[in-house]
Amino acid sequence: MLAETGDTSASIQAIAERADVGFGSFYNHFESKTELFEAAVVDALEEFGQTFDKHLAGIDDPAELLAAGFRLSARMADSHPELMQVLRRRGLGHIHSDNGLSSRALRDLQVGMASGRFTAVEPTVALSALGGTLLSLVELRFARPDLDGDEAAVNLAEMVLRMLGLPADDAHEVSRRPLPELG
Repeated sequence: MLAETGDTSASIQAIAERADVGFGSFYNHFESKTELFEAAVVDALEEFGQTFDKHLAGIDDPAELLAAGFRLSARMADSHPELMQVLRRRGLGHIHSDNGLSSRALRDLQVGMASGRFTAVEPTVALSALGGTLLSLVELRFARPDLDGDEAAVNLAEMVLRMLGLPADDAHEVSRRPLPELG
């Protein structure tokens, strides 16, 4: 329901029917619809983070990790549309969460800053900029499917890397490195 419409006003009865469980079973797991939808968003964002872990394993350069993350996100709008719709509709409220993609991005930012790869700024502020840019990219993929999503992601990744202090030529090269397949 979150992926399809973003509607959180559905009745508990409609939710239970959709999940093919009894109405009373709902309350065995959740105290409210709000708790259910929050758990669904957290689960979706953790799945998103795990997908990145799986596909980006072995990349040590924090700049390459961030660029690849932007590019994989654009591709996931096609390969995992339900997951990306949840991110699109509910991701802003989770930019600073302790799980999902946020914790991984914060880790990569901190590694990049500690190594001198990124200009030292407050990591939480940098995470806000990255998260907002990523959510804008996801929105762009759904709002303008006629645009080349891969090219938009490469361009945004290059801009983000420059924002984090990489020289222009380095940001250009890193944002265009070969990308692992989603499979």
